[in-house]
This record gives sequence, structure tokens and C-alpha cells, in this order.
Amino acid sequence: MQIDWQKGLIPVVTQDENGEVLMLAYMNEEAFKLSCESGYAHYFSRSKNRIWKKGESSGNTQKIKQIKFDCDNDAILLKVEQIGAACHTGSHSCFFKELDILEKSRIPSENSRIPSTNTPSYGILDELYHTCLERKLSGDESTSYTAKLYKKAPNSYLKKIAEEACEFALAIKDFKAGAKGEHKETQPAYDIVYEGADVLFHMLVALADVGIHPEQLLNELRRREGLSGLIEKANRKG
Repeated sequence: MQIDWQKGLIPVVTQDENGEVLMLAYMNEEAFKLSCESGYAHYFSRSKNRIWKKGESSGNTQKIKQIKFDCDNDAILLKVEQIGAACHTGSHSCFFKELDILEKSRIPSENSRIPSTNTPSYGILDELYHTCLERKLSGDESTSYTAKLYKKAPNSYLKKIAEEACEFALAIKDFKAGAKGEHKETQPAYDIVYEGADVLFHMLVALADVGIHPEQLLNELRRREGLSGLIEKANRKG
């Protein structure tokens, strides 16, 4: 099969054995050769500018069952045995968001877009999560605080989560008591935001270490929406 690699990257549509589309990614010639030789899907990451094996950090690998090409030999269709979830959010497929074209009010308009000066909350959580994964894989303690945490995991980051949660609680207590500090004259909630961000960061370090994307926590909160806390607690005990 003659493939034109002069364009550099070839789009790859990946399906599971039932034909459900799992994801869209890209391969260069080396990633394609590694996929064929190993029998497991390898892709080229445009954001990381490197080849990566699907599941290299999460364990959610893709065993190749079939490789097809389109009529021009410039697009690839992979059929795979998907181990675990294909999407980093924990979803089986990356294509789980549906737009109802009959409900025009749900189609985002130019005016409804988030300003470019603000990073969406999900976006920064996803970015930091993948940064943590990279630091875990690199193991470079000389320049990375996160890599140092992984070197002595899990005690290192578990201790920090406990410490930062305590600092966060004290910041709330001080704020409610009306305490004044260096930053609070101009930004009353500064300490709360700062300590809260520390808690979230170290939680992300922990989540990346066990391969759980923060979207799974958000999905759990969505599931609980509208449920009584007492009922939820009773269900867990049951």
C-alpha cells in the first residue's frame, strides 16, 4: 500500500470492534510503522510534538484488528480492541457531546463565546492534568516540582493535599472572622483562592498518578445534581 507521507501527518479515525467511532488522531510515518510492528495503536501528538502509544500512561491501549485506507490513501481507518476508555475524560468514545440542530438556542453564537483572555475552567484542568502526566513520565526532578512529588508518591502528594486543605480551611476561618492581612485590603478573598488552588493542583497530581481524569469528578457532581445529600449518603451506605 503506497501512502504519501510528504504531507507529514495522516488523519486516523479509530473504531471499536462494534463500529463505534472512538477518536480522531494523526499518524506520521514512524507512528504508522510502530503501530504495524507492535500491533498497538501509536499516534503523533501535535500538541506534544512527539509519538505516543495510546494508553502509555492510562493503560487504555488499542490492539489493532484491522487497518483500512480511503480511496486516495491519505486517511486511515483503524478497527481496534479498546481496553478501557478511549477518551481521557473516562468516556468510551471521544464523541459523546451531541448538538440538537433543531434547538437553535443551544448552538453557540459569537457573543456567547468565552473571551480569549479567560481560560475555561475545564480547559485548565485538562491542561494541568496532562502536564502532570508528562512530568510523571519524564521523571526530571531537577527542574520539576511535580516530578519530585511523583518520585516519592503517593505519600508526598497525599501529605500536601492534607496540608493545603488545612491551609484552605484556616483561610476561610480567618476571612469569616474578618481578619486583615497584606493582600486582603485590596483582594479580600486572596488567601482563600490561593490556598484553594493549591488543594486543586495537588489533587490533580494525585488523579494523574492513578489515571483518573478530573472530568470524571465533574461527571459525578453532575450526577448528584438535584439529589438530596441525605439520600446520596444513605445510598452509599446501602
